[in-house]
Amino acid sequence: TAYTNQMKIVITRPESSGKSTLFNALEKHYNLNGVAEFARDFLSTTNGKYHMGDLLTIAKGQLNAELIKLEAADKFLLCDTDLLTIKIWSEYKFKSCADEIVNLLKAYPANLYILMSPDIPWEPDSLRENPSDRDQLLKIYEQELIELQIPYFLVSGDIASRLSRAIKIINNFLSLN
Repeated sequence: TAYTNQMKIVITRPESSGKSTLFNALEKHYNLNGVAEFARDFLSTTNGKYHMGDLLTIAKGQLNAELIKLEAADKFLLCDTDLLTIKIWSEYKFKSCADEIVNLLKAYPANLYILMSPDIPWEPDSLRENPSDRDQLLKIYEQELIELQIPYFLVSGDIASRLSRAIKIINNFLSLN
């Protein structure tokens, strides 16, 4: 069930798949102020070090940022990640996920996901951990989205192709809802 009448569109992905680049381009295209990835700010204060318990703090920070921006959202709420990524990463890295994260993900669902393909070269970053398993993680993302029964579209190719496809997907989705 929706927790708001406002549409929530999330860009998600395995690491180094062009997510933030697309998010920034979509913010500019639609003249929006979307929700940035809370985990980046959090991890920059810990030099990238974290433990499983930190993921709940990150999840709550991400959700709080969404709820604050949701009230001011004009066209739709655009998110540079959401709790799905935190759930997947928790299960992948720690082999489990806090029930509270799972429950929050279900309570505050997205309406649409744009899933980024890891078909671009890996770019090192002090907060990135996983250069070799991106295709495996993509399959996990797809399986999770199927289980959540939330529409998603896979976006691949160069930056211009990704942006063009994402704009078409979002415009079509908004015209149908």
